[in-house]
Amino acid sequence: MTPAAVVFDIGNVLVEWHPERHYDRLIGPERRKALFAAVDLHAMNLRVDLGAPFAAEVAAMADAHPEWRAEILAWREGWVEMCSPAIPGSVALLRRLRARGVPVFALSNFGVDTYATAQGVYDFLKEFDAEFISGHLGVMKPDAAIYERLERDTGVAPGALLFADDRPDNIAAAAARGWQTHLFDGPEGWAARLVAAGLLPETEEVA
Repeated sequence: MTPAAVVFDIGNVLVEWHPERHYDRLIGPERRKALFAAVDLHAMNLRVDLGAPFAAEVAAMADAHPEWRAEILAWREGWVEMCSPAIPGSVALLRRLRARGVPVFALSNFGVDTYATAQGVYDFLKEFDAEFISGHLGVMKPDAAIYERLERDTGVAPGALLFADDRPDNIAAAAARGWQTHLFDGPEGWAARLVAAGLLPETEEVA
């Protein structure tokens, strides 16, 4: 079946997300390893992705770990640097699909505040036909409920959705619902998948 709509994850599909890389630059690899071993920053980020206020979560974590206070607060101050750069080839594919009249949806684990910040930095995050952002919905991938919400709200049948995500667990959850899927490992492979699906002509090249 030719897909009726395309669904994009955002982190590491349209925009790179590498907190460890940012902290390696900021405080060096060894101190970064010690920080991440002592403080569960990824758990903090998951709470934000489920809708917790970003600034308050970071401040609470800093209060709980005063010995790492400056480094934890750097998660807030340097968030844009962690969520960068954009992946130009993927952005070009999103825009080419829209130019051909293919509906394009976002399905991403993202906080309310952080997504608003990202949209202020990256204009293409305002170009989706519909957005399904975990912080707004209170549920996140790979929970089946967020996939069901997209199906219900868009009215597109599961088998008519083509979804790209960089995480195998998120892909597996979508495939279990009958979605067509692509495990993202770069714009070139994603472009080839879109061509194979009949959504883009073979002459399309990744920017």
